[in-house]
Amino acid sequence: MKVSKEDVARKILAYLNRSISLEQIVDWAEDMICEAEYDEKDFELIKDILGHLGLADVKEFGLSWDDCYNYLSRLGYQVRVTVH
Repeated sequence: MKVSKEDVARKILAYLNRSISLEQIVDWAEDMICEAEYDEKDFELIKDILGHLGLADVKEFGLSWDDCYNYLSRLGYQVRVTVH
């Protein structure tokens, strides 16, 4: 399986929208680190973000709103919150 910046962004958004749990995003990130291939041009970026997501269930690391905002920004997205 090949993982792109868009795939990582979709997972982060799913987590922020409560479609997946912290445990699920951590499991996904750990699986992708071990099993996936990355877009070559974005290898370092994707690997770095997946590494952080994979540790998000450790109390000392966690996964805050600011973390998600920064990851999405690094992935090339402009983050804006809309409440319905």
